[in-house]
Amino acid sequence: MTKTDNASAHIAAEYDQEIRRTIPYYDCFHDETISLIEAVVPEPENWLDTGCGTGTFIEKAAKAFPKTCFVLADPSMAMLSIAHGKLGASSKRIKVLEPCGTQDIAPGAKFDVISAIQSHHYLSNYERAKATKVCFDHLKNGGVYVTFENIRPASEKGTDIGKARWRNYQTSEGKDVDTAEKHINRFGVEYFPITVDEHLSLLRKAGFSVVEMLWYSYMQAGFYAIK
Repeated sequence: MTKTDNASAHIAAEYDQEIRRTIPYYDCFHDETISLIEAVVPEPENWLDTGCGTGTFIEKAAKAFPKTCFVLADPSMAMLSIAHGKLGASSKRIKVLEPCGTQDIAPGAKFDVISAIQSHHYLSNYERAKATKVCFDHLKNGGVYVTFENIRPASEKGTDIGKARWRNYQTSEGKDVDTAEKHINRFGVEYFPITVDEHLSLLRKAGFSVVEMLWYSYMQAGFYAIK
Protein backbone atom coordinates (compact mmCIF):
# COMPACT_ATOMS: atom_id res chain seq x y z
CA MET A 1 0.00 0.00 0.00
CA THR A 2 1.10 3.58 -0.66
CA LYS A 3 2.24 5.29 2.53
CA THR A 4 0.00 8.12 3.72
CA ASP A 5 0.33 10.87 6.32
CA ASN A 6 -1.87 8.94 8.77
CA ALA A 7 -2.77 5.33 9.60
CA SER A 8 -5.68 5.09 7.14
CA ALA A 9 -5.43 4.20 3.45
CA HIS A 10 -6.11 7.81 2.41
CA ILE A 11 -4.03 10.96 2.69
CA ALA A 12 -5.55 13.47 5.11
CA ALA A 13 -6.50 15.96 2.39
CA GLU A 14 -8.64 13.32 0.64
CA TYR A 15 -9.95 11.52 3.71
CA ASP A 16 -13.40 13.12 3.96
CA GLN A 17 -14.16 12.28 0.34
CA GLU A 18 -12.64 8.81 0.22
CA ILE A 19 -13.87 7.45 3.55
CA ARG A 20 -17.48 7.44 2.35
CA ARG A 21 -16.49 5.34 -0.67
CA THR A 22 -14.68 2.97 1.66
CA ILE A 23 -16.80 2.52 4.81
CA PRO A 24 -20.52 1.74 4.40
CA TYR A 25 -22.81 3.96 6.49
CA TYR A 26 -19.87 6.02 7.74
CA ASP A 27 -22.05 9.03 8.59
CA CYS A 28 -24.27 6.74 10.68
CA PHE A 29 -21.37 6.32 13.12
CA HIS A 30 -21.57 10.02 13.89
CA ASP A 31 -25.37 10.16 14.02
CA GLU A 32 -25.67 7.10 16.25
CA THR A 33 -23.04 8.45 18.65
CA ILE A 34 -24.78 11.82 18.94
CA SER A 35 -28.15 10.12 19.47
CA LEU A 36 -26.69 7.96 22.23
CA ILE A 37 -25.08 10.89 24.04
CA GLU A 38 -28.36 12.82 23.87
CA ALA A 39 -29.95 9.91 25.76
CA VAL A 40 -27.17 9.23 28.29
CA VAL A 41 -25.54 12.63 28.95
CA PRO A 42 -27.86 15.25 27.42
CA GLU A 43 -25.66 18.21 28.39
CA PRO A 44 -22.04 17.07 28.59
CA GLU A 45 -19.65 19.65 30.00
CA ASN A 46 -16.62 18.30 28.16
CA TRP A 47 -15.91 15.68 25.52
CA LEU A 48 -12.70 14.04 24.31
CA ASP A 49 -12.63 12.78 20.73
CA THR A 50 -9.56 10.63 20.22
CA GLY A 51 -8.52 9.57 16.76
CA CYS A 52 -10.41 12.69 15.68
CA GLY A 53 -9.15 12.63 12.09
CA THR A 54 -10.18 15.69 10.11
CA GLY A 55 -12.67 16.85 12.76
CA THR A 56 -15.81 16.15 10.73
CA PHE A 57 -17.51 14.35 13.61
CA ILE A 58 -16.84 17.06 16.17
CA GLU A 59 -17.96 19.70 13.69
CA LYS A 60 -21.35 17.95 13.78
CA ALA A 61 -21.30 17.23 17.53
CA ALA A 62 -20.46 20.85 18.38
CA LYS A 63 -23.69 21.93 16.69
CA ALA A 64 -25.72 19.28 18.52
CA PHE A 65 -24.19 20.21 21.90
CA PRO A 66 -23.67 24.00 21.81
CA LYS A 67 -22.53 24.28 25.45
CA THR A 68 -19.97 21.45 25.36
CA CYS A 69 -16.20 21.97 25.26
CA PHE A 70 -14.32 19.53 23.03
CA VAL A 71 -10.75 18.21 23.15
CA LEU A 72 -9.38 16.57 19.99
CA ALA A 73 -6.52 14.07 19.82
CA ASP A 74 -4.98 12.20 16.90
CA PRO A 75 -1.53 10.74 16.14
CA SER A 76 -1.45 12.42 12.70
CA MET A 77 -0.32 16.03 12.46
CA ALA A 78 -1.83 16.25 8.97
CA MET A 79 -5.25 15.22 10.30
CA LEU A 80 -5.03 17.61 13.24
CA SER A 81 -4.11 20.51 10.96
CA ILE A 82 -7.25 19.96 8.88
CA ALA A 83 -9.38 19.58 12.02
CA HIS A 84 -7.91 22.77 13.47
CA GLY A 85 -8.77 24.73 10.33
CA LYS A 86 -12.23 23.19 9.99
CA LEU A 87 -13.30 23.83 13.57
CA GLY A 88 -11.84 27.30 13.98
CA ALA A 89 -8.53 28.12 15.61
CA SER A 90 -10.07 30.81 17.82
CA SER A 91 -12.97 28.78 19.22
CA LYS A 92 -12.89 28.67 23.03
CA ARG A 93 -14.88 25.43 22.93
CA ILE A 94 -12.31 23.51 20.88
CA LYS A 95 -8.86 22.42 22.04
CA VAL A 96 -6.55 20.42 19.77
CA LEU A 97 -3.82 18.41 21.51
CA GLU A 98 -0.34 17.76 20.18
CA PRO A 99 -0.22 14.58 18.03
CA CYS A 100 -0.68 11.45 20.15
CA GLY A 101 -2.49 8.13 20.10
CA THR A 102 -5.12 7.34 22.72
CA GLN A 103 -2.73 5.07 24.60
CA ASP A 104 -0.33 8.02 25.06
CA ILE A 105 -2.77 10.66 26.31
CA ALA A 106 -1.40 11.96 29.60
CA PRO A 107 -3.44 11.87 32.81
CA GLY A 108 -5.38 15.05 33.43
CA ALA A 109 -8.91 16.28 32.86
CA LYS A 110 -11.92 14.02 33.32
CA PHE A 111 -14.59 13.95 30.62
CA ASP A 112 -18.33 13.32 30.45
CA VAL A 113 -17.91 11.74 27.01
CA ILE A 114 -15.04 10.08 25.16
CA SER A 115 -15.40 8.94 21.56
CA ALA A 116 -13.03 6.94 19.36
CA ILE A 117 -14.34 6.51 15.82
CA GLN A 118 -12.43 4.16 13.49
CA SER A 119 -9.11 4.54 15.29
CA HIS A 120 -8.23 1.75 17.73
CA HIS A 121 -8.22 -1.09 15.19
CA TYR A 122 -4.79 0.15 14.08
CA LEU A 123 -3.37 -0.83 17.49
CA SER A 124 -1.84 -4.06 18.71
CA ASN A 125 -3.79 -6.02 21.32
CA TYR A 126 -1.60 -4.57 24.08
CA GLU A 127 -1.97 -1.01 22.76
CA ARG A 128 -5.72 -1.43 22.32
CA ALA A 129 -6.14 -2.61 25.92
CA LYS A 130 -4.01 0.31 27.14
CA ALA A 131 -6.01 2.79 25.03
CA THR A 132 -9.30 1.44 26.38
CA LYS A 133 -8.04 1.75 29.96
CA VAL A 134 -6.88 5.32 29.26
CA CYS A 135 -10.41 6.15 28.11
CA PHE A 136 -11.85 4.57 31.26
CA ASP A 137 -9.45 6.50 33.49
CA HIS A 138 -10.23 9.81 31.77
CA LEU A 139 -14.00 9.51 32.24
CA LYS A 140 -15.97 10.96 35.11
CA ASN A 141 -18.13 8.51 37.04
CA GLY A 142 -21.27 8.07 34.96
CA GLY A 143 -19.41 9.15 31.82
CA VAL A 144 -19.84 7.30 28.55
CA TYR A 145 -17.29 5.94 26.10
CA VAL A 146 -18.32 5.29 22.48
CA THR A 147 -16.20 3.51 19.91
CA PHE A 148 -16.75 2.35 16.32
CA GLU A 149 -14.24 0.04 14.68
CA ASN A 150 -13.71 -2.44 11.90
CA ILE A 151 -14.45 -5.89 13.33
CA ARG A 152 -13.57 -9.50 12.61
CA PRO A 153 -16.52 -11.90 12.17
CA ALA A 154 -16.56 -14.90 14.48
CA SER A 155 -15.76 -17.49 11.79
CA GLU A 156 -13.37 -17.76 8.85
CA LYS A 157 -16.31 -18.20 6.49
CA GLY A 158 -18.02 -15.15 7.95
CA THR A 159 -14.83 -13.15 7.45
CA ASP A 160 -14.64 -14.21 3.79
CA ILE A 161 -18.27 -13.22 3.23
CA GLY A 162 -17.74 -9.92 5.02
CA LYS A 163 -14.73 -9.11 2.88
CA ALA A 164 -16.66 -9.94 -0.30
CA ARG A 165 -19.53 -7.65 0.70
CA TRP A 166 -17.12 -4.87 1.64
CA ARG A 167 -15.26 -5.21 -1.66
CA ASN A 168 -18.55 -5.05 -3.56
CA TYR A 169 -19.57 -1.92 -1.66
CA GLN A 170 -16.37 -0.14 -2.61
CA THR A 171 -16.67 -1.00 -6.31
CA SER A 172 -20.32 0.09 -6.26
CA GLU A 173 -19.08 3.47 -5.00
CA GLY A 174 -16.79 3.87 -7.99
CA LYS A 175 -13.51 2.28 -6.90
CA ASP A 176 -11.83 0.02 -9.43
CA VAL A 177 -11.46 -3.64 -8.50
CA ASP A 178 -7.72 -3.45 -7.83
CA THR A 179 -8.07 -0.47 -5.47
CA ALA A 180 -10.88 -2.17 -3.56
CA GLU A 181 -8.88 -5.39 -3.34
CA LYS A 182 -5.81 -3.57 -2.02
CA HIS A 183 -7.92 -2.01 0.70
CA ILE A 184 -9.44 -5.34 1.72
CA ASN A 185 -5.95 -6.86 1.84
CA ARG A 186 -5.01 -4.42 4.63
CA PHE A 187 -7.26 -6.48 6.93
CA GLY A 188 -5.10 -8.15 9.59
CA VAL A 189 -1.94 -6.62 8.08
CA GLU A 190 -2.18 -2.84 8.49
CA TYR A 191 -5.16 -2.80 10.85
CA PHE A 192 -6.15 -5.52 13.28
CA PRO A 193 -9.88 -6.09 13.85
CA ILE A 194 -11.17 -8.14 16.75
CA THR A 195 -14.53 -9.85 17.18
CA VAL A 196 -17.63 -8.39 18.80
CA ASP A 197 -17.17 -10.71 21.81
CA GLU A 198 -13.56 -9.56 22.17
CA HIS A 199 -14.67 -5.92 22.08
CA LEU A 200 -17.24 -6.49 24.82
CA SER A 201 -14.74 -8.43 26.94
CA LEU A 202 -12.13 -5.69 26.54
CA LEU A 203 -14.54 -3.04 27.80
CA ARG A 204 -15.57 -5.16 30.80
CA LYS A 205 -11.94 -5.84 31.71
CA ALA A 206 -11.23 -2.10 31.62
CA GLY A 207 -13.76 -1.71 34.45
CA PHE A 208 -16.89 -0.33 32.78
CA SER A 209 -20.11 -1.08 34.65
CA VAL A 210 -22.36 -1.01 31.55
CA VAL A 211 -21.14 -2.48 28.25
CA GLU A 212 -23.34 -2.68 25.15
CA MET A 213 -23.15 -3.04 21.39
CA LEU A 214 -24.69 -0.01 19.72
CA TRP A 215 -24.56 -0.74 15.99
CA TYR A 216 -23.38 -3.37 13.47
CA SER A 217 -23.28 -3.57 9.68
CA TYR A 218 -20.90 -4.99 7.08
CA MET A 219 -17.57 -5.31 8.98
CA GLN A 220 -17.99 -2.33 11.31
CA ALA A 221 -19.53 -2.18 14.77
CA GLY A 222 -20.18 0.41 17.44
CA PHE A 223 -20.06 -0.07 21.20
CA TYR A 224 -20.71 2.05 24.26
CA ALA A 225 -19.68 1.68 27.88
CA ILE A 226 -20.51 3.64 31.02
CA LYS A 227 -18.14 4.13 33.94
